[in-house]
Amino acid sequence: MRSLAALRGLPRRGSAALSAPVPRAPLAALLGCLRARPSSTAADAAAPPPPPLLSAPYGRLSVGVPAESFAGEKRVALSPAGVGRLAKAGWGRILVAPGAGVASRFPDDDYVAAGATLAAAAQDAWRADVVLKIRAPSAAEVPLLHRPPGGTYGLPAPVLISQLMPAANPGVVKALCESGVTAVALDRLPRTLSRGQAFDTLTSQAGVAGYRAVIEGANALPRLLNGGQITAAGKLPPAVVLVIGGGVAGLSATATARSLGARVLLFDTRAAVEEQAASLGAKFLTVEAMAESGDGGGGYAKQMSDAFLEAERALFAKHLPSVDVVISTAMIPGKKAPVLITEEMVRLLKPGSVVVDLAAATGGNVATTVPDKTIITATGVTCVGETNLPARMPTVASTLYSNNVVNFVLSAGPQTTGVKGAFALDLEDQAVRGMLVSHAGKMYEPPPPPPMAAKPPAPPAPVISPAEERAAAEALAYENTRSSALTATGAAASLVAIGALGPGAAAGTGSLISQFGLSSLCGYQTVWGVAPALHSPLMAVTNAISGLSAVGGVMLLNGGVLSPADSSGMLAALAVGASAINIGGGFTITQRMLEMFRRKGDLPDYGHLWAIPAAALTAGSVAGIALLGTAGGLPSMAYLGATGACVASLACLGSQATARTGLAVGVAGVATGVGVTLAAAPLTFPAIAQGTLLLGVGGALGVGIGAKLPIVDLPQMVAAFHSLVGLAAVATTFSSLLASGQADLDAAHKVSMAVGTAVGAVTLTGSATAFGKLHGLLDSAALALKGKDQINQALGIGTLGSAAVFAVTGSPIALGATAVGASAAGVHLTASIGGADMPVVITLLNAYSGWALAAEGFMLQSPLLTNVGAIIGASGGILSYIMCKGMNRSLTNVIFGGYGTASPKKAKKTEDGKEITLTHHETNVDEVASLLVNAKRVLIVPGYGAAVAGAQNAIAAMTETLREKLGVSVKFGIHPVAGRMPGQLNVLLADAGVPYDVVEEADEVNEDGMEDVDVVLVVGANDTVNSAAEEDPDSPIAGMPVIRVWRSKKVVVLKRSLGSGYAAVDNPIFFKDNTSMLLGDAKASCEALRSAVDASAE
Repeated sequence: MRSLAALRGLPRRGSAALSAPVPRAPLAALLGCLRARPSSTAADAAAPPPPPLLSAPYGRLSVGVPAESFAGEKRVALSPAGVGRLAKAGWGRILVAPGAGVASRFPDDDYVAAGATLAAAAQDAWRADVVLKIRAPSAAEVPLLHRPPGGTYGLPAPVLISQLMPAANPGVVKALCESGVTAVALDRLPRTLSRGQAFDTLTSQAGVAGYRAVIEGANALPRLLNGGQITAAGKLPPAVVLVIGGGVAGLSATATARSLGARVLLFDTRAAVEEQAASLGAKFLTVEAMAESGDGGGGYAKQMSDAFLEAERALFAKHLPSVDVVISTAMIPGKKAPVLITEEMVRLLKPGSVVVDLAAATGGNVATTVPDKTIITATGVTCVGETNLPARMPTVASTLYSNNVVNFVLSAGPQTTGVKGAFALDLEDQAVRGMLVSHAGKMYEPPPPPPMAAKPPAPPAPVISPAEERAAAEALAYENTRSSALTATGAAASLVAIGALGPGAAAGTGSLISQFGLSSLCGYQTVWGVAPALHSPLMAVTNAISGLSAVGGVMLLNGGVLSPADSSGMLAALAVGASAINIGGGFTITQRMLEMFRRKGDLPDYGHLWAIPAAALTAGSVAGIALLGTAGGLPSMAYLGATGACVASLACLGSQATARTGLAVGVAGVATGVGVTLAAAPLTFPAIAQGTLLLGVGGALGVGIGAKLPIVDLPQMVAAFHSLVGLAAVATTFSSLLASGQADLDAAHKVSMAVGTAVGAVTLTGSATAFGKLHGLLDSAALALKGKDQINQALGIGTLGSAAVFAVTGSPIALGATAVGASAAGVHLTASIGGADMPVVITLLNAYSGWALAAEGFMLQSPLLTNVGAIIGASGGILSYIMCKGMNRSLTNVIFGGYGTASPKKAKKTEDGKEITLTHHETNVDEVASLLVNAKRVLIVPGYGAAVAGAQNAIAAMTETLREKLGVSVKFGIHPVAGRMPGQLNVLLADAGVPYDVVEEADEVNEDGMEDVDVVLVVGANDTVNSAAEEDPDSPIAGMPVIRVWRSKKVVVLKRSLGSGYAAVDNPIFFKDNTSMLLGDAKASCEALRSAVDASAE
């Protein structure tokens, strides 16, 4: 429970004082009192400031503390601690009426021990230089301030300091003025004066009143405020408390009710209160349809229009049937409290509900309120009309009031005169001028509030001369052009080298190179149009299409149905079987993912109709080849159609609406390519049957794997499928070499064989290593062998050297050495890359699989393999670029130096060398659920940890409740590298039923006003929300684009521990002031949050 002392720290907003003034009109009728209105002229500006109205050293002054006589008032103006402060400051004499503090639990002996003197008679406490009171004196008490002749006083007339409330007590003020008393009304303190907070009695007393209002409501309520209590009958939901008015009392009531476990709805007419409501865990209510503001300036509310009040009542009527306690605090300075809840509205409350009206002293906000009485209506609603709730807690209320009064008394004088140890009332002091009511028979109206300070002008933007701007533009243009020119030079040199291989080779190979280049450009343009949310389906479908490596194996098949004739045939069969697994598994996984993105109301899917053109092309080509042979252009046209279908498949992934069509088109393209190859290749019938059997068995196996694969394991399975493409490429290369022999190979074939073997081997072993890391079979940390760069260089030189020897000699041993060197390089390169870089590794291996397929096409002079391989290579290359941009890394930096190679972290230290210890704040499920329920905007940032824990289903269910039942705006923010492959988190959320239209990319989230987000829920994410990327230039992830969750109003992080993420980098947001940690299993925490949110919705 929040301590009462802490209430002093609540924001000072609104007008929720215990009692508000009534109209000031009667003051104009006061007779015999002159109104002194200070004016200023040009001459005054040059003149020295006037002297204080009165002044005297502390040692010559006495302070009097009479007992309060108002019925039910148990407070006292000065506590023993306050006496001690005044005595220590040097005040001459402090007189306390006997028994003045007894009702506040301050015995007379405590006053004496602190340095006070007990007055011989009660009236003696009135005859001091400065008299301190809680309330205004009664008409009978004003004469007690008259001084008998012959007394010794430090001031010419007494000074009365209390909450006079001049508008409510015009007769008393008139009597004080006529008596020559200097009257200071603490309730007239200018609320915009920052130093005045130390002696703002309205704030301190209203804070106590708000606290006590909740206690009174809980006492009268026949149920528990606290939700979450477990009984044999089940879990009890929290009570709902409606607080009307977001002033000090309202915010105090809100904080108290929240600390007791209630769900709080806070209404106020001022938009400025919304942020304070959110910080206290309350749901803010306002009349959104009307733009009228209730901010009356100076920290007070203003009178609203009749139309607005009607809209308020309509809003309350909507919520009252579900409310258990209503606490109203709405008051307007100088006016009768507005009636916000009519008798008809009170009848909307459930029997047993409670209304506590803090505005009872000025008429009340509730029509059924009776001042200073508690009644029960005919419908069973308890209405509490207590007008002095602070007096119900006299000890703490008196202590706070005493602190305020002593702060003012010790401030009056030294603040403006600079003379220490002397009390003075100086009109140059804004606090004194604002609170002064009368002096020497003159009346002082409060001055107008000081004008608001203008915002300082924005610093001027740096001035850049036109010449400097042009010079910078020219330098940038030169650098861009130079880079492009050097790239083009390299391409030109490559074309010359290829042409020099020989006239025959250059003719066929040159045509394939042209097709390779054009297909790469086509793939580049096509893949850039794929929606980020569909990057995972994109990788799965390219994986399946890369299964066209089966075409190479089919062309080399031999032997019978079940037994290849030789080693070449066995390798070819291996390539066909591995490729078939890839085809079946890739397309099955793609279909599963796309089905997850399907929403209610989506149109039916007619993708099966694409089997018609695929069958027409395949059957027509096969029939034509059977009748006319392969001499015509039928195979080429069929391959062109298959290539076009593969390109169209990727293009269709540009949107959710066409993605499933893209899957069907991709299947048609692969089926056409493989079917036509079986018909066109010079194979015997048994070999054709063998190929068909391998494709059928392998495809069925792939379908089975894809159908049973847990979606969370998608990255490692994609890596495994990549390895199959690499295996097929290497097997096809060696099969071709064994089948053709060294003598039949020209230079172009040997170069393509060497490239295919090297790229295929790297893809095979690199993908297998990545699978081991992602599946937990190998350590995810980067392998840091001593001299790892030298190892990479040696493996690279050895592989290139062996490939060069093979290109010259055609030696199978050299090709085998190439395969071994490339395989070792694939293992070491991938093992040396840290787990945080795995998304880039997966996409890069995707590109490798495409390039291996393209190399196979060059080797077999197959336009189909060349073109499709180029497209897949472009796809993987683009995704690798996107991943690198998402981590602010270069591709070479990822390959040759992962996060795991970062230098050891140094502990942060202070200037004196001491190590800085950071602390975090832990929270619980109920607190987080309350934040979510009472928020307007919520952002959920899931990470791979959420997927591993299986928390996505609970998150989806909680999101549905927040959006559909509670009207909370919920969105998801996905970082490009949040999972272990592009788009993985999008797939997991879709699998759980999260609508894809509320899932946004990191850039969109950062640009969409993070400062306005009430709560960010980070679930299982770490590196992607790590503020060190922007705040610590020495961090290994410095410069990495991250989701700036720390800029929101509140961050809640769900993690098992405070440990670092996959990148092994500590996260400073765990220790920021606006962050709370909900430690534990993500799934269990999310399930508990879902239950708590559901209970609130009910």
